[in-house]
Amino acid sequence: MSGLRARLEALLQRHWWRTPPSLLSRALQPLSVLYGALAGLHRLASPPQAPPVPVLVVGNVVAGGAGKTPTVLAVLHLLRAAGHRPAVLSRGYGRQSHKPHLVTASDTPAQAGDEPLLIHRRSGVPVWVGSNRLALARLACAQDPGIDVLVCDDGLQHHRLGRTVNLVVFDERGQGNGLLLPAGPLRQPWPSPGTVPQRVLYNAAAASTPVAGALAERGIASAWPLQAWWANDASRAVPLARLKGRLLTAAAGLAAPEKFFSMLEAAGLHIQRLPLPDHHRFDTLPWPASATEVVVTEKDAIKLRGTAGIGHSSNTVIWVVPLDFKIPEALGRDLLALLFAKPTPT
Repeated sequence: MSGLRARLEALLQRHWWRTPPSLLSRALQPLSVLYGALAGLHRLASPPQAPPVPVLVVGNVVAGGAGKTPTVLAVLHLLRAAGHRPAVLSRGYGRQSHKPHLVTASDTPAQAGDEPLLIHRRSGVPVWVGSNRLALARLACAQDPGIDVLVCDDGLQHHRLGRTVNLVVFDERGQGNGLLLPAGPLRQPWPSPGTVPQRVLYNAAAASTPVAGALAERGIASAWPLQAWWANDASRAVPLARLKGRLLTAAAGLAAPEKFFSMLEAAGLHIQRLPLPDHHRFDTLPWPASATEVVVTEKDAIKLRGTAGIGHSSNTVIWVVPLDFKIPEALGRDLLALLFAKPTPT
């Protein structure tokens, strides 16, 4: 059943990003109308409730990844540099429980979800996971009254959580064929109607929808041995150029792994591409025993702490390549102004 589902998802994905919409997408449009109607009813039945502190929701309106996690990390850096104390709310995709949970450094991806665990490890800020974002917001602030802003990792469609501003992220694929699920990739109409201030960040070299937005500053510059990455030992990181001239297996469990592969190749590395399903669990190692050097993303590295017990890693050097991701200064100032605007005197 899982194999059939994967093949069906792959088929739909191939058609979502075609413009104009393919015949298959057009045939699925009646289901998109139903999806849109149900989503509208859900929105009406979930009036927003005010959280204890300002909330910035980082999300995307398309199914699959567009760069939310590096955007969240960049937003956290912005907030902390400005003297604020943020916490993160996340559903925790892939975790085994729906109960509220405060992520700790000793958690596994099954306990916390891979992305929340990575966010906590990289930023050090409190990260709460659970299915009810509004309840999480109240719990986080009750547990730590010093928190003065919440960053919601995804959650554009979690309407009960009131928010101060939405930051919508797109990659180079934009809105695809512009149709709602399942005929297209959109989880909600775009541009999105509403009264909440909305800003757009393009995780791409140029804007990929007609809506104006800022361009993220992104790149890759270093490679860390897996053990050094887990130990946060920057002294063992090497410039990415050091890996030139070697045959590398590049593995990526992302919704859009081609972006990672293209960045490695643009840096002059010779790679064999190994795309994996988004949120790949790494119960076993997916590369062949003959692979001498493997390059992975941080999202994958967070699930490779115990590789010695799941395969042939003792003969393989695993390199972790972090993404350098920055929010443009103008957008950063704008977000801070929206989040912490002083009330107008009456």
